[in-house]
Amino acid sequence: MKVWYDACTGKHIRYGVAVARKLRVLGHEVFLTTRKHPDTLPLAEFLNEKFIVAGKYNPESLLTRLKEGTRRQLMFCKIFEKETPKVAISHGSVDLCRVAFGLGGKVITTVDTPYAEAVNRLTLPLSDYVVISKAIPKESLQVYGVKGEIVSFNGVDEVAWIKNFKPKVRFDFGKPLIVVRQIEEKAVYTEKAVDIISLAKKLTKLGKVVFLSRYNRKTVKELIIPKGFVDSASLVAQADLFVGAGGTITREAALQGTPAIVVNAFQQQYVNDFLMERGFPIVKVDPSEVVKTAEELLSKKHNVRRLLDKLENPVDIIANIVEKLAVSRSC
Repeated sequence: MKVWYDACTGKHIRYGVAVARKLRVLGHEVFLTTRKHPDTLPLAEFLNEKFIVAGKYNPESLLTRLKEGTRRQLMFCKIFEKETPKVAISHGSVDLCRVAFGLGGKVITTVDTPYAEAVNRLTLPLSDYVVISKAIPKESLQVYGVKGEIVSFNGVDEVAWIKNFKPKVRFDFGKPLIVVRQIEEKAVYTEKAVDIISLAKKLTKLGKVVFLSRYNRKTVKELIIPKGFVDSASLVAQADLFVGAGGTITREAALQGTPAIVVNAFQQQYVNDFLMERGFPIVKVDPSEVVKTAEELLSKKHNVRRLLDKLENPVDIIANIVEKLAVSRSC
């Protein structure tokens, strides 16, 4: 069966590749698309997967977002003019959901940010299946008009690529190594402004600080800012501490035993709380407490293999849904 996965960010690239490789083993044809974005194309190349590029990421204003999204949808209409995918999967791609729904395909959406109101309002009502971590209360998504089936799994999305992950790159930034991720300031759901660069500079008294920028890679005194692509999963596996706002790299770190500090900037941190309760090294603090907490956690790596083995892989859940849809089509 022809399956389409659209990846809008680096996280989606990793997720899409994990899903595609599983589905191909099961005999499905998987078509991968993405957009030009600082994190997408380099990661796709690094993972040795071919993605069709449609459109670009342009968060300058609501109008630029709308224009680029509309362009992408028209591109997808052209791509699928002769043969449409029977199943479309994404981690909240507005453009995929609209096009797949319009073409009569089944839509599977994964979600881990119930506070992302704009995206959820535009994707969840069009989804036939919504796959979420057990951490997320179903009622937190029902407010968006979900009509499809909500399927929960005992894990988090990042398990999809961390479960059997082995670092592919060795870094030599020095020790102790602290990785700081820039907060997603341009996301429409960001609640609280945090001067993450100032925090990163304060952490330099504790060790070498690698600052992973989201929007530009300008030189900042005292910080190590990689100019090109960096495999974040490999980097945090080798780090002694991670600091961020609680997003993907936070969980990539914690799932590999690296202590992760979450700077409170977003509401409803269900998935991080879920991992904390199960013993993974995540600590949530206000900006004023970051340095003190970093001193306490630095270099205290955890062996989380047994904890990780207990978590369910969402790729298996998605594959089961696709298999079920394939059987129903053949009947």
